[in-house]
Amino acid sequence: MRTPSKQDDLVRAFKALLKEEKFSSQSEIVHALQEDGFQNINQSKVSRMLTKFGAVRTRNAKMEMVYCLPAELGVPTTSSPLKNLVTDIDYNDALVVIRTSPGAAQLIARLLDSLGKSEGILGTIAGDDTIFITPSRGFTVKKLHTVVLTLFEQEL
Repeated sequence: MRTPSKQDDLVRAFKALLKEEKFSSQSEIVHALQEDGFQNINQSKVSRMLTKFGAVRTRNAKMEMVYCLPAELGVPTTSSPLKNLVTDIDYNDALVVIRTSPGAAQLIARLLDSLGKSEGILGTIAGDDTIFITPSRGFTVKKLHTVVLTLFEQEL
């Protein structure tokens, strides 16, 4: 059994700080980690860690924009299907709209873009937790909606 390394300690401290939901900038996170004894930490390292652990900026209870690790998202693993990140699929006369867990929209949109026109997807636009999908020529929005529902194993 290996002993915890400095890197393991850093990751634990980093995740604990983000759970506090009070850090609005990377420099604030760097400063807090330095106060915790991690002197070799810098903004670049914090930026890589935020990306690696799927951190997103969201509003806390005080309506401040802060970094956090959403419990419902975390980092997708092979045992957590992407369909679990999709919370709602709806449509109107022009677009199909998918709602996702915070921070998951771009991941899901990339998957949809890879399917492309053969599945009726002309293109996607993704924000943090919302995706707009427009149908390719020859596909109705209703048909695209059905394709997307089937893809994510949602009920019709």
